[in-house]
Amino acid sequence: MVDGKSSFAIDIRDVGLLIGRLLLAWIFLHEGASLALNFSGAVEMAGQFGLSVPLLVATIALQIGAGLSIATGVLARIGASALGLFCVATATLFHTNFADQNELLHFEKDLAIAGGMFVLAAAGAGALSIDSWLRTRKQ
Repeated sequence: MVDGKSSFAIDIRDVGLLIGRLLLAWIFLHEGASLALNFSGAVEMAGQFGLSVPLLVATIALQIGAGLSIATGVLARIGASALGLFCVATATLFHTNFADQNELLHFEKDLAIAGGMFVLAAAGAGALSIDSWLRTRKQ
């Protein structure tokens, strides 16, 4: 507090970071929840790609855990880095049949999302995050 007023100020950068975090997190929260809620179907689909059930469970946990991390701004740099690497891996392992326009589109989208995640990891979550709130409480 300075002169009886809160020193917490919100600027357009922080609003932009919040909106960006929520938009980036949404796809992972949605996909992770969809996989978890239709687990038997997800196991069948994963089997078609030669993926094990433990790897599927880890993928669901990553999508939901890191998605929540980014949305709330709790350890967002770590969550964003993990999902950025996940997107690069997904693009290079599953979307390399460039003769198929749909696969090329998924490849490009995965890399674009990874880019957004790495920018978020570099910039941090901003003032409108739980981490920022916790930091200001310690002061």
